[in-house]
Amino acid sequence: MTDPWVALEPGADPAERVRALRRAHETFAVAGTVPQPVRSVVADSWRRSARAGVGPEGTANVELTDGDLGVYRAQHPLARVMPLIRELMGTFAADGEHLLAVCDAQGRLLWVEGHPATRRKADRMNFVPGARWAESAVGTNAPGTAVAVDRPVQVFAAEHFIRRVQPWTCAAAPVHDPRTGRVLGAVDITGGDGLAHPHSLGFVQAVARAAESQLALLAPEQASVDGPELTALGRDEAQLCVDGRKMRLSRRHSEILVLLARHPEGLTGDELLCALYEDESVPPVTLRAELARLRRLLGPGLLASRPYRLTLPVESDVAIVERRLEGGAVTGAATAYTGPLLPGSQAPAVVRLRARLADGLRAALIARRDPDLLADWAHAPWGEDDLDVWRALAAIRPTAPVRSRLAALESELAAPGAWSRGTGR
Repeated sequence: MTDPWVALEPGADPAERVRALRRAHETFAVAGTVPQPVRSVVADSWRRSARAGVGPEGTANVELTDGDLGVYRAQHPLARVMPLIRELMGTFAADGEHLLAVCDAQGRLLWVEGHPATRRKADRMNFVPGARWAESAVGTNAPGTAVAVDRPVQVFAAEHFIRRVQPWTCAAAPVHDPRTGRVLGAVDITGGDGLAHPHSLGFVQAVARAAESQLALLAPEQASVDGPELTALGRDEAQLCVDGRKMRLSRRHSEILVLLARHPEGLTGDELLCALYEDESVPPVTLRAELARLRRLLGPGLLASRPYRLTLPVESDVAIVERRLEGGAVTGAATAYTGPLLPGSQAPAVVRLRARLADGLRAALIARRDPDLLADWAHAPWGEDDLDVWRALAAIRPTAPVRSRLAALESELAAPGAWSRGTGR
């Protein structure tokens, strides 16, 4: 199995796998042990389900009905992106005799839509709006397990913990608040064995990513509304917007503002000298002249001294990416990252910050294993030689162009005198 989150590896016989999984499920129900060929993600979920007291003959409870359900759905953040989710998934669900479902972070189904005959069958196991399909309530299932482990996951046939759900196959991916990283719920596609394919997992991942991107557009960073804004990613000369006035800064002024925006407490002249100049012999008067020119450019009151500091909070695209990364909002961070920080700068502190930001984001992308996010990075100018990202992309999307590019990079790396790649700097 090349990807433990995918239910069936290429070439596997679905019927034989179903038989093997049923035997494994019976073994677990009797002895509490998990034999092959159960995937580790499913085995862990079975154990959590048993610890939660879920029984194989259980069923989902409907917790929200009628008016209560309507009010709760209307107030839920995912209501704002349901038109997009329907647009992306509705035809696929209806034509394939599948269902699209959206749950909240507690595993409660908020919307279940799709093929009418499939909906009637799903109704008989309470796969309906308002029912709680959390892993702790009904055991292993794609939407409940996706929010439990915060990962996209497929659940195939007898991998489901409850027996009455075992004729079904589903794939789900969590949706996050793009600013805080908090799990809002999950999008799910449910149907027959044909969904046990890598494409269905990639499909729900793409829908979840689109929903997060739409949420980011609908709820932009609040901190950037009133105060000065600094844009420094992907450009050698930063842009500062103050009171509707846009200023293009010189490279040195760009470096100074990036550093002062990160240090609202201020920096001494000596600290700024060390942060900005590789040459330790640069005299303090050189820095003071730069700061005097910057103060005239900014106008009165924004740049103070002793220590040098900005008198108003300055929002920056660097800070936005950092906040989203810290909150686990990887999609939001990747969307806000428009390139390396001041890529032409050699200021020591900027070089360190540039590397830390790029390395943190690329590590998060590799850990998330979202093929679309990895592809966006790999095909960007700063990622086209990123060996680690190309390897991660090839592991989950091994198309001919991806394999070809990876082989070329590995060949270049093995050549005499090859330099270390993969930092996005």
